[in-house]
Amino acid sequence: MVQVTVHNERREYEIGTLLSDVAAEFQPKFDSDILLAFVNGKLQELHKVVRDGSEICFVTARDKPGMQTYHRSVTLMLMKAFYEIVGAENVVKFSVDFSIGGGLYVEPEGNFVLDENLKDQVKARMKEYVDARIPIMKRNISTDQAIELFHHYKMYDKERLFQFRRVSRVNIYDLDGFEDYYYGYMVRHTGDLKYFDLVLYQTGMVLLLPGMSAPDLVPSFAPYEKLFHVLRESKEWGRKLKVSNVGALNQRITMGRMNELILIQEALMEKKMGDIADQIAQRAGIKFVMIAGPSSSGKTTFSHRLSTQLQAKGLTPHPIAVDNYFVNRSESPRDEQGNYDYESLKCIDVEQFNRDMQDLLAGKTVELPEYNFISGEREYCGNKLTLGADDILVIEGIHCLNEELSYSLPKENKFKIYISALTQLNIDEHNRIPTTDGRLIRRMVRDARTRGATAQDTIRRWPSVRRGEEQNIFPYQEEADVMFNSALVYEFAVLKQYAEPLLFSVPRNSKEYLEAKRLLKFLDYFLGVSSEDIPKNSVLREFIGGSCFKV
Repeated sequence: MVQVTVHNERREYEIGTLLSDVAAEFQPKFDSDILLAFVNGKLQELHKVVRDGSEICFVTARDKPGMQTYHRSVTLMLMKAFYEIVGAENVVKFSVDFSIGGGLYVEPEGNFVLDENLKDQVKARMKEYVDARIPIMKRNISTDQAIELFHHYKMYDKERLFQFRRVSRVNIYDLDGFEDYYYGYMVRHTGDLKYFDLVLYQTGMVLLLPGMSAPDLVPSFAPYEKLFHVLRESKEWGRKLKVSNVGALNQRITMGRMNELILIQEALMEKKMGDIADQIAQRAGIKFVMIAGPSSSGKTTFSHRLSTQLQAKGLTPHPIAVDNYFVNRSESPRDEQGNYDYESLKCIDVEQFNRDMQDLLAGKTVELPEYNFISGEREYCGNKLTLGADDILVIEGIHCLNEELSYSLPKENKFKIYISALTQLNIDEHNRIPTTDGRLIRRMVRDARTRGATAQDTIRRWPSVRRGEEQNIFPYQEEADVMFNSALVYEFAVLKQYAEPLLFSVPRNSKEYLEAKRLLKFLDYFLGVSSEDIPKNSVLREFIGGSCFKV
């Protein structure tokens, strides 16, 4: 017999008992399916055997590791169903591209017609798998075997990925004969994957999946046309650069061709900024360029580079940070935990902002405030401004796309820009890189450099930052006149050198260690690249340092 502690309850089980057996006993105590378990603080799949003296805590779809596992497992089930329906010989490519509208956009290519009938067949087959409760098996093979295996399956992106792996062995998942590699854990069987939907969209499909707040509820599809366009454009950039996955990037690094890649990527980005400046200059009456985006999207560098482009068009830009209109800290709203909610619009003196902007528009001279983040008070230091015929305000802040911030300003005088770091790079065709991971790593590096914050600090605060984004930024992104993607195809290879030491410093006994470990595993896919060839005006310089701008 083995003795274990399960959620502070002492239990005794026969030798050989599986975690799944214990999970079945405790399932009635949870309002969503148990998918994984923490055993002595380490995340494990439920097919593992219970060990004597273990402390066990179960993970459900309401927990981040559980929901990530759920999404990953449904993706595997979708692959299996699609290949089975159309025939593996007819599939040239099946890529999981990006997140949009409450799901994952996937785009299959090959000798078939993707229509409602095929989509319905795939969905029906997936439901059959759920009812059949098919086990998802795991086997550990050598890296050389994995390379041979995926060459045989014509999954050449995975073959190339493993050519640059330092580990000698890898885990392969098998769903009833369909084998694939995934970055992370899987559920025990398809019976755990009850909640999903499929809808056709553009030239692919969207796999709709639940979120942590409602793991048994599949959201309806909410198409974001502008966001889709910029994401699709980013994917095309990756194809043009011939760097759409990590294996291709690593290969480029080993060939000594990174400087060329950096220059091309930066040139593409500069051209995009020039195009946006053209639109602004050609639209009569624009006086306010409103820039919004989530944390670590590179808003500050973008505003400087856009200002340079506007100057080249004969305009005189003036940067304004909405943060300077913060109310005094003592008047700031608080969140449900009692902490200051700096993400809330109520943190901004909206009335004063509108009065000042109206006065500027009317040709009056206005003294602009500066917020003292040390004292927590708004100050006036003689920064006066009068707008001339060619003057234009470049305003940056998370609420800039929300009409409630600039309610009094005529729409014909505003040009709205949404910026985010929407990575066009995937680990391989079936393992996407969440855009939030890229922004988190960027922020971690910058916080350590400019604020003395640890990686643990940044990881701990990140959920609060994300909640603020969900409430204050993402709902308004489609209001933008244009969207700009600040992600650089090469940035993870550079950030790796800065982020890894920070992540290794996260204490093993901390709540943040699991996330740090996950990010370390992610960065291990990349070969490192020196930052010496990164231009001083690059968005990346805002995070690693060395920018020619005041960021």
